[in-house]
Amino acid sequence: MNKNYHLVEVTNRKLVRIFLEMPVSLYKNDKNWIRPLDDDIEKIFSPERNKLFRKGEAIRWVLLNGRNKPVGRIAAFYTKDEKGKNEQPTGGIGFFDCINDQEAADTMFDAAKEWLKSKGMEAIDGPINFGSREMFWGCLYDGFYEPNYNMFYNYKYYNDLFEGYGFKNYFNQYTFHTDLIPDKMNPVIYERGAEIRKNNNFTFKNIERKNLDKYEEDFVTIFNETWARFPGVKPLTKQQTVKMFDKMKIILDPRVMIFAYYKERPIGFFIMIPDIYQVTKHFNGRFHFINKLRLVYNLRIRKVSRKVIGLIFGVVPEFQNKSVADGMILLFEDEVRQPDLKYTDLEMNWIGDFNPKMIKLIEYLGAKVYKTHITYRYLFDRHKKFERAATI
Repeated sequence: MNKNYHLVEVTNRKLVRIFLEMPVSLYKNDKNWIRPLDDDIEKIFSPERNKLFRKGEAIRWVLLNGRNKPVGRIAAFYTKDEKGKNEQPTGGIGFFDCINDQEAADTMFDAAKEWLKSKGMEAIDGPINFGSREMFWGCLYDGFYEPNYNMFYNYKYYNDLFEGYGFKNYFNQYTFHTDLIPDKMNPVIYERGAEIRKNNNFTFKNIERKNLDKYEEDFVTIFNETWARFPGVKPLTKQQTVKMFDKMKIILDPRVMIFAYYKERPIGFFIMIPDIYQVTKHFNGRFHFINKLRLVYNLRIRKVSRKVIGLIFGVVPEFQNKSVADGMILLFEDEVRQPDLKYTDLEMNWIGDFNPKMIKLIEYLGAKVYKTHITYRYLFDRHKKFERAATI
């Protein structure tokens, strides 16, 4: 085989198409791989659609062999405010796909490292996203099942390629799974949930499509009290939340989006969505008008998706030991019992090993680790002490 690997920067539509389609042949015999929607990837690399370009840059390459056949792809990116987030300025790489060849992988890792060095970075995290953490993040290490919507799926040898270059495990991120079988949950949840629902000061609601504006405001309030207190998590604005809900409208199922209130004060949420990959895996990456109609029809009418994905869960600190979570879970349990709700599985993405409190809560719900992704880190100074992500 004539290797003679060479990198080509993605600078035109033809190369964008090669970048998007490179994994198709790589995974053609893997029944679990699901092709992401092209638009979900392309909007990440669009300065008009990704606000991170205002304070950073991104670059993409495809790797060709001596016969000009694509055998790999990679993206590198950074933002200028990284100094406040890490001990050293740290860039990222993502959308890494590669044949099982260390030389091929090293060629791409070298290019990304040199480019990031030229931008003032001193380390690389990967594979990650040039955007928010809830999507396209981590190298799959264990649990080689069908991926959830916009979660990386890869061959097992990818871990060897990262570690063979010198990347080290910065943190694990777990996906938890539980069967949605009525009466299966921890009996303590039923007891505490039933008790708090008797208290008229507490109410638990499914969202209403006609009143989304209220729930957008409530989401901002709860998120900023619950999550924005952690290092590296920025407060949300109403504008950001409106955009997020707008993106979800087409797939939103009100019965799996739950809010909790104390005397009308918003104090908790459990936000879930149907796993649209159960439908879009047949779209071959395309999301044109007809496929949008197919998605809505299959989700709302045929109810094809049997899996619901937990996006985010939170209770404001002063109510975290008052069974609010149990009340929300019990309301969800009520919905699961309804004959027209066809969900059979719940998966909760992105629970970092640096967050033992959240892990304990998820395990309390009866869920177990189903998949493990690794976020790797590579320090340019090979003599510097490596430290894993700090526990929160």
